[in-house]
Amino acid sequence: MAEEQTGVSSATYEAALERSRKLEADIAAHPERHRVLTGDRPTGRLHIGHYFGSLQNRVRLANAGVPTCILIADYQVLTDHDAFSEISQNTKQLVIDYLAAGIKPSEKVIIFPHSYIPEANQLMLPFLTLVSNAELNRNPTVKEEIQAAGLKSVNAGMYTYPVHQACDILFCKGDIVPVGKDQLPHLEITRTIARRFNEKFSPDTPVFPEPQALLSKTPSIMGLDGCQKMSKSRGNAIMLSASEDETAALIKKAKTDADRHITYDPVNRPEVANLLMLISLCTGDEPQSIAERIGDGGGGMLKKILTESLNEALRPLRAERKRLESDPAYIRSVLLDGVERARAMAVETLQEVRRVMNMVI
Repeated sequence: MAEEQTGVSSATYEAALERSRKLEADIAAHPERHRVLTGDRPTGRLHIGHYFGSLQNRVRLANAGVPTCILIADYQVLTDHDAFSEISQNTKQLVIDYLAAGIKPSEKVIIFPHSYIPEANQLMLPFLTLVSNAELNRNPTVKEEIQAAGLKSVNAGMYTYPVHQACDILFCKGDIVPVGKDQLPHLEITRTIARRFNEKFSPDTPVFPEPQALLSKTPSIMGLDGCQKMSKSRGNAIMLSASEDETAALIKKAKTDADRHITYDPVNRPEVANLLMLISLCTGDEPQSIAERIGDGGGGMLKKILTESLNEALRPLRAERKRLESDPAYIRSVLLDGVERARAMAVETLQEVRRVMNMVI
């Protein structure tokens, strides 16, 4: 992705990558020292891009013993979507996707919607005083989201989205945020807010950590059209909840190219390379070796292998997903438990914030 699209220079990205490498090493040695904050907006069910790009990494971190807060950003759906009538159902479907993917709620892992954490949302007011309009105007991630949503006018919720995201990360004192390169500008605003708050209100004893990006090792997964990031709204995704027959039908329509001989060439053959990468993520084989095995088998064989590999990889997840859908009481209990424990953290943080801001009565 070009610098003008991400707003991230090569030097800035390389620095973030180096910090991410060091963070991985410290996580391996001392997982208990950290707290991950991650999550999704409940705009629909998750797809295979989410699974390979983030869900597997969340499972890895949680299994390593890192305390993990998984936030369902239901308020943020209102910034650029009109489908508020589906938020509740989508929230529950997200939880089902999480659990089916292997995330296990525990003493260290909680799942909750941020609309149920008023103390965390209350941080929005002091945080807004720590950033300028100019800084919000420059945020390239918001610009990209506005463009992707086709918005002709921008509400204040969308404009202040990065500040609300800072509330989500800092209320639980999260110091690790798994992101891709395109999300670095968002995280930088959170880091700026944390630094400015500490400098202004509590210079001797910092209240908030400056969270670090844990950069994804998974390449960006393109949609089946081969030219855009995978997204349900673009109609180029395979949902985790899709059946094996539906998966086969979607892959059959995937875009390749006119060259029958299959090679792994992400620059000149992005559509073919993307399908090879998906097979690689399912099987663990290198995309180059997969391409060599297919050879002159063409797009038909490429799609056949992808269909078989993906359906096999997702079969346990889909079976567990079906079981969880029949137990709505358990899904609700996961959310209510997450809310209770997230609120306890938020209350403690808000009390600390009031104290250093001299607002205790």
